[in-house]
Amino acid sequence: QLQLEASVDEADVGAVKVGQKASFTVSAYPSRRFPATIRRVAYGSTTTNNVVTYVATLDVDNSDLSLRPGMTAVATIVATERDGVLLVPNTALRFSPSAAAAAGKSSGSSSILSKIMPRPPRSSSSKVAGSESKVPGTRQIWVLQGGQPAAMQVQTGISDGRMTEVSGESLTPGMAVITDQRSASAAP
Repeated sequence: QLQLEASVDEADVGAVKVGQKASFTVSAYPSRRFPATIRRVAYGSTTTNNVVTYVATLDVDNSDLSLRPGMTAVATIVATERDGVLLVPNTALRFSPSAAAAAGKSSGSSSILSKIMPRPPRSSSSKVAGSESKVPGTRQIWVLQGGQPAAMQVQTGISDGRMTEVSGESLTPGMAVITDQRSASAAP
């Protein structure tokens, strides 16, 4: 048995609990992930260059003696884990076809001068109504149904910053979720 001491940022320490799974890598074996378990999370903090951290002690099985004292490790602590859930890219949660269509129409009908002159950034008040739900944890995504975009309300779950767990009555694995729109056709 070996112990690894990991510094946990104060913003993350609330999610770290004794018994959680973790893994880490060391420079000597960069392609190998070593499993570990949280044994202890210190209550006392350390401040270095105005960054507050807490020491988490991880238990590591070193039966093959590949790890040595003093090695530098980079650890990942699993705060929440779910299996068998549907995931969508975070860009799908931000997508709105009407906003993309409006952007396509305005650029299609604009003059050459407006294409080369910079525009001021859009204000946050120009968001399309309905793209954000009023119910906490409920969001709207767009899917392709019969070749046409269709809005669908979903419940969001945990996210890794790139993908987010979603659930809903009409969701099925393999559905075509819209994340971007390349062009919009203007009405005649």
